[in-house]
Amino acid sequence: MLKLVKGGAPDVRPNRRRTAVRRTPAPEPDPIEEVLAHLDEIPDDPPAGATQDLSRTVRRRTATRRPAVPRKRPPTSKPSRRRTRPSWVTGALVIVAVAALAAAVVLGLRWNSDRTLNQAHEQALAAAKQTTVNFVSVSASTVDRDLQRIVDGATGDFRDEFTRGEAQVRKAVVENKVESHGTILRAALVSGDRHSAVVLVAVDAIVKNVKTPAGRAAHYRIQVDVGRDPDSGRWLVSRLQFVG
Repeated sequence: MLKLVKGGAPDVRPNRRRTAVRRTPAPEPDPIEEVLAHLDEIPDDPPAGATQDLSRTVRRRTATRRPAVPRKRPPTSKPSRRRTRPSWVTGALVIVAVAALAAAVVLGLRWNSDRTLNQAHEQALAAAKQTTVNFVSVSASTVDRDLQRIVDGATGDFRDEFTRGEAQVRKAVVENKVESHGTILRAALVSGDRHSAVVLVAVDAIVKNVKTPAGRAAHYRIQVDVGRDPDSGRWLVSRLQFVG
């Protein structure tokens, strides 16, 4: 139930709340941000004082910041593998190279030894064939030269024996008017090394003398021992004998 009161409008005062406003100081602007924000407004030639103040402020700001310390990464096994693997490969390559070099040296020495031995056999065979042909090829007209040729290819016991009987051989060749010419049929190396060899030679010869002026064929098988002379290096006959 409302009650009316005379005498004007009631005194109604609104309840106003007062709000306290606190003013906080504005944060100090960052000089770097200001420079970036007003970069277009900075003249081409700024005053020297402004540049110095700005550089001081920047240095003061940056001096208070602690430098970033790089983090140390935990060691891994990869670097160690990278270090050991090349060393292992290098060691393997060195071993292979040394083995190849050693094999090349061995093969080279073997090849040189075989080559030297083959040359010695060829020289021994040639000397045996030549002295054998000289021994069965004698003529009364050239007896001195023929006999000297045999002596030049001889050594050792064969040379001594032939030299002792050389005068008798010469007399028989001259008196019987001997004409003998030999031809090598075959020659083979029986054994030998770089210093000596044994050679078997087959020779055919046509022999003429006072009794058979038309000549007769003769076949000889002669074993020849040859050796290398250490002074001259020539292969000389040390022994000559008929074997059949």
